[in-house]
Amino acid sequence: MKTIVSVSLGSSSRDHSVTAGFCGEDFNIRRIGTDGDVEKAKALIRELDGKVDVFGMGGISLYLYGSNNKKYVLKSALPLAQAAVKTPMVDGSGLKNTMERNVVQYMRDEVGVPLAGKKVFLVCAMDRFGMAEAFSEMGCEMIFGDMMFALGIPVPIRSLKSLHRLASFLMPIVSRLPLKALYPSGKNQDSIVPKFTRYYEEADIIAGDFLYIRKHLPDRLDGKIIVTNTVTAADVSLLKQRGAKLLLTSTPVLEGRSFGTNVMEAVVVSLLGKAPGEITQDEYRQILKEDAFRHRVEYF
Repeated sequence: MKTIVSVSLGSSSRDHSVTAGFCGEDFNIRRIGTDGDVEKAKALIRELDGKVDVFGMGGISLYLYGSNNKKYVLKSALPLAQAAVKTPMVDGSGLKNTMERNVVQYMRDEVGVPLAGKKVFLVCAMDRFGMAEAFSEMGCEMIFGDMMFALGIPVPIRSLKSLHRLASFLMPIVSRLPLKALYPSGKNQDSIVPKFTRYYEEADIIAGDFLYIRKHLPDRLDGKIIVTNTVTAADVSLLKQRGAKLLLTSTPVLEGRSFGTNVMEAVVVSLLGKAPGEITQDEYRQILKEDAFRHRVEYF
């Protein structure tokens, strides 16, 4: 049995462990949160290095992608990546663009949700460029919340052109910011402070990283479609209680939990037996056709 461990800077309250099968191989998958403690995460990686098949990096991304697939390295993630010497580590970014483009097309073609003209609030598109482009290509009216969720500035971005321009300007700065300035980590993941409510209410579809979505979730989500990943059973219950209509996750449901793309990328790397940097987008696309990677669809 192969072993995947996602070491996350997120809350330990979201930890989970499952056994699942992919492409004829059995996997033990664990998510271990360190409550924002970088030193604890590094120590855990060093302890398990060489004893597991692939690490996932959770609660932070090593890479963000800009226009024309330009790659930016988040400096605050480097210490975690460098803690693994023997075992490959992935952050999900290699798989993310493919998987999250796929879920948008799947939503329209397989689930039957008409997308042309729908208003989409994508809470942070700088780590979801594939999803941002896919929704835009489907004729959706976009609201990108990057200024709100990453920087706390209540300014919506309404076009891919503006997003690309902003990314080219901000990414060199953002890539050098400390983790706590960029993303809810540790116990901060457990709190909800309603904010930017207007944009949640205006949207037909609320999309993007679930912890960003949850961070400022309004009291009601009546009739909304949520497109995300990394949801626990408690998260699903929360969405249902607040009136959401439909949940789609880019990653599959495993024993009631949708893991992050870092976990799914770790599974793919293990299956292909190649170094992460050697895997092509065509190889990702091919393996994602397997039923085990099917997107989650749940009506409330």
